[in-house]
Amino acid sequence: MSTVAIVNQKGGVGKTTTVVNLSVALARLGKKVLAIDIDPQAHLTYSLGIQAHQLDKTIYEVLKRQIPVLDVLIERTGFTLLPSSLDLAAADVELAGIPGREFLLKEAVEKLPEKYEYILIDCPPNLGILTLNALTTAQDVFIPVQCEFLALKGMSKLIQTVELVKERLNKKLKISGVIGTRFHKGKSLHREVKRNLKKHFGDKVFNTLIRENISLAEAPSYGQSIFEYAPRSHGAEDYLKLAKEVMEAKR
Repeated sequence: MSTVAIVNQKGGVGKTTTVVNLSVALARLGKKVLAIDIDPQAHLTYSLGIQAHQLDKTIYEVLKRQIPVLDVLIERTGFTLLPSSLDLAAADVELAGIPGREFLLKEAVEKLPEKYEYILIDCPPNLGILTLNALTTAQDVFIPVQCEFLALKGMSKLIQTVELVKERLNKKLKISGVIGTRFHKGKSLHREVKRNLKKHFGDKVFNTLIRENISLAEAPSYGQSIFEYAPRSHGAEDYLKLAKEVMEAKR
C-alpha cells in the first residue's frame, strides 16, 4: 500500500484537483484507491458531488474517535472516499486535548482492510494539526506547484516541516514527487519555473506537467472528475499520464 499526502500550504495550486483526478486515473488503471479529505473546506468531498455539510458521518467523527472509519467510507466510481466536514475548522482546538493527536488519522487508516493499493490524502493549505496527521500517516509527499513566479516561495518551510516530522514522528516519510500544475508551454515564465523546479528538486519532479485546462476547473461544479466531464481534454490526458508515471515509480 502506498500512502501519499498531497501537500502545499499555498492555496490554489491544484491539490484537490490532483487528488480527484489522480485517484480516478489510478482506479482506471486497475488500482484500488482510497481518497481522504482532511481539509476543513471539504473541496474534495464537494468536487465529487457530495454535500459535506449534509453528512452526519465524516472524518471529523473518526478523528474524535466517535465513529469507526469503516462506517464513514463512501464508494465512488472506481474508488473510495473518506469525506471531510466543515467542523474540522476547529480541529486545532478540539483535538488539542486528545492524547496522540498527531496520530489520529494513522490510527484510523490502520483499521482499514488491506485492499487499497493507493491512499491519497488531500491536505488543507496550512501546516497545522490536520496536515501533521496526514504526514504521520503517509510514506510519500507529493507537492503540487503552480507554474508561476511565486511558486517556490514558502517551500523551505514545507520542506522543514516534512523533515521535522520524519525525524520525530514518521521515519518512513519522504518527499518523492513534485507536480507542476497549470503549465502553459507557450509562456517563457512557465518554462523558467519548470527549470527552477528541476534545479531544486531534481528527479523528484514528475516528467508529466498538468497543462492549463479550463475543463479541470469546470468539472468539480458538476461533481465529476475530468475523465467523466471531459475525457478527451488535455486534463484527462495529463492525469492519466501522471498516474502511469506514479505507478512506474513504485515498481
